[in-house]
Amino acid sequence: MNVEASKFRGIIVATNSCYDADGEVSPAALKRLVRFLIGKGVRGIYLGGSTGEGLLQSVEERKRMLEAAIEECKGEIAVIAHIGAINTRDSIELAKHAEQAGADAISAVPPFYYGHSQQAVKKHWTAIMDSARLPFIIYHIPSTTGFRLSASLLREIIENPQVIGVKASSGNTYELERFKEIGGPDFLVFNGSDEQYLAGRVMGADAGIGGTYGAMPELFVRLERLYAAGRLGEAQKLQTEINGIISDMLSIPIHFGVIEGAFLRLRGLDCGSVRPPMEEVSDGMRSQVAEIHDKIMRLVAENERTGGTTAE
Repeated sequence: MNVEASKFRGIIVATNSCYDADGEVSPAALKRLVRFLIGKGVRGIYLGGSTGEGLLQSVEERKRMLEAAIEECKGEIAVIAHIGAINTRDSIELAKHAEQAGADAISAVPPFYYGHSQQAVKKHWTAIMDSARLPFIIYHIPSTTGFRLSASLLREIIENPQVIGVKASSGNTYELERFKEIGGPDFLVFNGSDEQYLAGRVMGADAGIGGTYGAMPELFVRLERLYAAGRLGEAQKLQTEINGIISDMLSIPIHFGVIEGAFLRLRGLDCGSVRPPMEEVSDGMRSQVAEIHDKIMRLVAENERTGGTTAE
């Protein structure tokens, strides 16, 4: 497949979902979030993944959110639609819709819960690709799916030219490096462990797709630019500072996507609540969220003074 790989490089934000006061998906709020991210210099968005709560939404809701994102992006940045589902039929329907709506690529976790074999997963992903002509990105996140992509399956599946890359979210940079070695120089590897962004890039990742990027897009855009410029000492220092923030986020005992929604609210972007059974930020957690937000904004301001974040 002839793919313009440059559109998938750099910082790609796994975006939050957005809901209204009644708990329904809010295309309008998502458009505001997408416009905010574009203004911060990100290269793309990844919609409907873990942070985006796609697996908690109906097929029709996922379609509405993708349409809103594509309408707002207007081709300015890449839109990758996560169309993974527990069954092949829903994934195929979402893949067909993504192609019709104008997405740049599709991505999917393996089918989960039932403990499928490597060949069953290959059949699932192949059926998705047969239904739409879009580039396909494997989403490898064994901690939540219970499925670990083997080297042998990767070698088999990349024989299909629609497979352009893998989002490696295992937290294992050795595994990430092996994926790149197996795929070759034109195969895109997306670092999916935000706390290892720099390590992933050094070990061969071409880009990053991450959820915490949404809470501090300026810092990850800056980190990528430092790496690309060969300023590794400065990049390492910034990654360490980012990791301090991520550690603070992880100390709050709820899903980080929920916490990011609270951060976005503090930045003037109200994405509403979360889809049950996700747990909302409690009153007792709000002071901790505010402290982390202040830490983020101080670091953003410091980086703007010392080198800029969005217009280098």
